[in-house]
Amino acid sequence: MGHVRRFDHVGITVADLDPAIEFFVRLGLELEGTGSVQGEFVETVCAIPGAHCRIAMLRPPDGGARLELSSFVAPAHVSGNPEAMANEVGLRNVAFEVDDLRRTVDELHDAGYRLVGGIGQYEDAWLMAYVRGPEGIVVSLAESLS
Repeated sequence: MGHVRRFDHVGITVADLDPAIEFFVRLGLELEGTGSVQGEFVETVCAIPGAHCRIAMLRPPDGGARLELSSFVAPAHVSGNPEAMANEVGLRNVAFEVDDLRRTVDELHDAGYRLVGGIGQYEDAWLMAYVRGPEGIVVSLAESLS
């Protein structure tokens, strides 16, 4: 029996929200809105007493699943833990299809973002590369060759 109706969003927790928003907008996502959440709702969902975070929702041009960026005001973010809670910086790969991979990589390079490795080609189907974005978030970029 299936329960999922649709894929809604991916959430990434970052220490500094503004550079993360800038990075993903540079890739072509559109800022849908920003806000702040605190109180009983977020404390219940995250199981973190006193939780307060700033959030930004971004959407791709095709209107598909969104990207939620969160930055905790309280408590402070926590780096690295195999049992990560919602305020810990995490998720290391989010993937996007782009029109022109080399141009995208060049523009990101000019903005100070670097490839993790190089640009690879999978058969005659895809060009792909990993770019390390703000706070080490790895973004997979792929261009269809068909």
